[in-house]
Amino acid sequence: MTPAIDLLKKAKAVHQVHSYQHDPKAPSYGLEAAEKLNLEPARVFKTLLAASEKGELLVAVVPVAGSLDLKALAQAAGVKKTDMADPAAAQRATGYLLGGISPLGQKKRLRTFIDASAQHYPSIFVSAGRRGLEVELAAEVLAGLTQAGFAAIGRP
Repeated sequence: MTPAIDLLKKAKAVHQVHSYQHDPKAPSYGLEAAEKLNLEPARVFKTLLAASEKGELLVAVVPVAGSLDLKALAQAAGVKKTDMADPAAAQRATGYLLGGISPLGQKKRLRTFIDASAQHYPSIFVSAGRRGLEVELAAEVLAGLTQAGFAAIGRP
């Protein structure tokens, strides 16, 4: 079990866990998940951490097929500027290893933003807290559990 799955069970949230054999040589963890689970990449979301100019860590959940628009994230968060967070800081704040960072069950509660495209699907897939483990749930359920807002923060 991971903290993400524990949180979902404790909240009695509707979800489904999917696992696959992770290849350590895979160039993209998110695209590997989409391929191995035979999913449309637009429905598989990666969890990225960014830092504001004041050092606040922000969680961004965007489709694996695209990238994070740092300016759009800054605007959504009401800060001047964001940059990708230091990987070690991301791991410390979330309690997860890179490639397996889940937006759920993080050590510290961080402000979270989900790309608005997630609302177009009945369910989306995010990391369940370990490489090779994904959780499927409604975007609204994810937003509720993480107190996230929806914003156009992803770039194709």
